[in-house]
Amino acid sequence: MDTTFDISWFNLALGYLLLAIPLAIFRHYKTGLVWDTLWAAIRMTIQLLMVGVYLEYLFRWNNAWVNMGWAMAMIIVAAFTNIRRSKLNLRLFLLPLSVALLAGLFLVDLWFLGVVIRLDYFFESRYFIPITGMLLGNCLKTNVIGLNAYFRGLRKQQITYRYFLANGASRNEALAPFIRTALQEAFNPSIATMAVMGLIALPGTMTGQILGGSSPVVAIKYQIMLMITVFVSSMVSMMLTIMLANRFAFDRFDVFRVQTVLTQKSPKGSH
Repeated sequence: MDTTFDISWFNLALGYLLLAIPLAIFRHYKTGLVWDTLWAAIRMTIQLLMVGVYLEYLFRWNNAWVNMGWAMAMIIVAAFTNIRRSKLNLRLFLLPLSVALLAGLFLVDLWFLGVVIRLDYFFESRYFIPITGMLLGNCLKTNVIGLNAYFRGLRKQQITYRYFLANGASRNEALAPFIRTALQEAFNPSIATMAVMGLIALPGTMTGQILGGSSPVVAIKYQIMLMITVFVSSMVSMMLTIMLANRFAFDRFDVFRVQTVLTQKSPKGSH
């Protein structure tokens, strides 16, 4: 039985009034974020309304090919966004990043939906679409942080990287400190969130299920699995991205090709 209380359109409009608080603070301190916030809220509203409309049709059709097409479209959009946010060369990184995201999502989706939940129909829209979207969103966030840290470190510490090579280290050994930093920056927030889950915050997915009428125990089971799958898919996609990106980021002499890989100018003295 659905025990969810609906929100009328008028009451939803009243909810927007809460934005007056952060907007007033932004304006008072002259942050320049007022119009950015308003535009973000407008975009969010339009995009989510559009999502609501097409999800109605996707759930109704429940077609494997349509669902896979949706997933591929979202992967490509996420790859474009990731490349833009990380200031990487679009031509070089679109394919490797798309492949890495696809592999991370496919492996975790296959295990979660096929082994843990054991769906009779793997591409069941009500499971496949929201779970894949949630995983993809978190992969995007982690990849942006991790890739920025990785390539920023290589750009700023090329002398250190070359020093490792000159002392007999292989390229993989010389890159290990940079990968370590990228992993720490990308996953420390996730680890911290996982460690306090349920103590200082109730996650949105679990709260949504409870508000929708699910048993708290069932909601907790799903939340545990979602946290694990998000963590693993983000790790797989990020490591695969770095491994594939390295094939383009270095020449045959193991020299980092800054101007080829990154779209912004490298700082003076980085060569």
